[in-house]
Amino acid sequence: MSRTRTPARTRALALPPWLAHALRAQRGPVPWSAVTRGALAAGPLLLGAVLVDRVSFGVVAAIAAMLAGINDRPGGRRASVVRLGVPALAGAVGLFVGTYAGDHAGAVALTLLLTGVGLVAGGISAVGPVASAAGTQLLVACAIGAGMPLPEEGWQRALAYLAGAGWLLALRLALPTPGALAGDFRFDGERDAVAAVYDAVADLLDAAGGPHATARRAALTAALDHAQDALAGPRLRRYASSSAERRLHAQYAAALPLAEAATALAWAGETGAGRASAGPRRLAVAVRENAHTGPLPAPSRSAPALRALDDALLRAAETFDRAEGSDLHTRRRTGKGLLRAVFGAGGREYGLRVALCFGASVAVAQALHHARWYGEHEHWYWLPATTVFLVKPDLGPLVSRVLCRAAGTVLGALVFAGFAAVLPRPEGLIALVALSGALLPVATRHFAVQTAVVTVLVLALVMVGGEPQASAGRIGETLLACAIVLLVGHLPMPGQRGGTVRSRLAVAAAAAQAYLDHVLSGSEDRAARWTLRREAYRTLAEARAAIALAAAELPPLARHSEGTGDIVVTLERLVDTTTACAVHLDDSGRVDPEHTRRLAELADELAKERTRARIRLPELPLAG
Repeated sequence: MSRTRTPARTRALALPPWLAHALRAQRGPVPWSAVTRGALAAGPLLLGAVLVDRVSFGVVAAIAAMLAGINDRPGGRRASVVRLGVPALAGAVGLFVGTYAGDHAGAVALTLLLTGVGLVAGGISAVGPVASAAGTQLLVACAIGAGMPLPEEGWQRALAYLAGAGWLLALRLALPTPGALAGDFRFDGERDAVAAVYDAVADLLDAAGGPHATARRAALTAALDHAQDALAGPRLRRYASSSAERRLHAQYAAALPLAEAATALAWAGETGAGRASAGPRRLAVAVRENAHTGPLPAPSRSAPALRALDDALLRAAETFDRAEGSDLHTRRRTGKGLLRAVFGAGGREYGLRVALCFGASVAVAQALHHARWYGEHEHWYWLPATTVFLVKPDLGPLVSRVLCRAAGTVLGALVFAGFAAVLPRPEGLIALVALSGALLPVATRHFAVQTAVVTVLVLALVMVGGEPQASAGRIGETLLACAIVLLVGHLPMPGQRGGTVRSRLAVAAAAAQAYLDHVLSGSEDRAARWTLRREAYRTLAEARAAIALAAAELPPLARHSEGTGDIVVTLERLVDTTTACAVHLDDSGRVDPEHTRRLAELADELAKERTRARIRLPELPLAG
């Protein structure tokens, strides 16, 4: 599979990456089930609290439901337990710590304490998406607990926070979705995710030998990643549901050798027979409809990759309907690997930058809060809370985040000011909170739109809590936070910049090396081989995403990641070659000289690209 290059004229006419990212929005169908959950989350919680005269409890619960709603993304029902629950627990801890710190610490001590929390939360955020969401909620809740004037004790606020997030999680687990209504209620998204893997295998088989093979292989990796995440939630009950769950896991496991054979076929540049993709497509239909596969058309057996494809289809036909699952969907991540992510170059750089931004915003907010010339500044916690979202690279390049946050806040504040002038209180504001909650799942497709919706929701909560309209203050705090993050985000840091990219590359290189070593060792443990192959491709996809994000920064920051994209491409070609080598070993029992030559060439090319890259990388042990 060859790499593709963008024509020079197209590159010349393209917008700067940081601006293009700010204008780009995700596409897809409206997630009506998530919209329903959003409408039933913050608004009803706030209404119930008003009816029992515990408005402050309702405000905290609604904030927690709002933050959980931001994490309520498409995926399996069971995976949402971790995706929503872990960040909620972190937020409750942050609210507890922040409340007692705000009550008992002076301005200087509070600033130092919250800076330390920012350092820890930033390092943890480098582990992955769920950890990043947990770090975000930890810091936002810390700021709210320290600054929001509420009558309850810290532990009571933490319980209200858990109740709000728990309510949205309960809705996620209990309410049916369109896909669940048509089949087994226990599964929501898992079947579609596994079926999409078989469709991606078929697409790659159709593209083998053509110019789109590389893109189809990347799409297959993405489908496998999504299915792996969808199956990674808590296991269902051991008895009544165990058979259906094991069967779904078996169907995922059966896709792995098919993906391996399709990748080997694409690497060889061989065009499969037209019927080669028919079998995987029938398997995809069987997964979606929870039905039997029926007879599967056999592909030609004229080459090792085609013979491997035929064998994989035969095994799938034998095991597809059995309730014999496996844990091949589980990522083999050790505690040592997680600690390396937190304390490695990426975690250190990320943690230091988050700590500096968060601490600086707390210090500025405290100075303004205690300055007599500034006037009333009751919402000083808005400044550090806003900074948290701005400093998180999950949401895009730095300048893109700042532009979207500023535009979204101004738009949201103006929209709310118009509503506040005509809506009755509190019922009209509660309805506005419910409407904002319903819009949030759609608004998460663009950071500026998400910011506008969140701004309306937060300002409505403030007014329901008995405070005056604060649109102007919200705009001022956001613009100040943007300035702080822009300044700190471009400051030089100790050590080499681009720590996140270096860390992702090092993990991907280690995973590729482990996979290569296993294949060349001649081991017959195919389950271990498929697991190592999955980890190699997944870590490469994560490294590619980190590089793309770094390349979209302003030139002073983007230059630290120059040349790393070529390294990822070479690593991907090396893993593709390793896969082809594994398939040939299964077929002939020996390593083909062509595979040996290509592996050696790629190792040499990788060493040269590492030297040419402007970012210093750890030694990648792939030359042997």
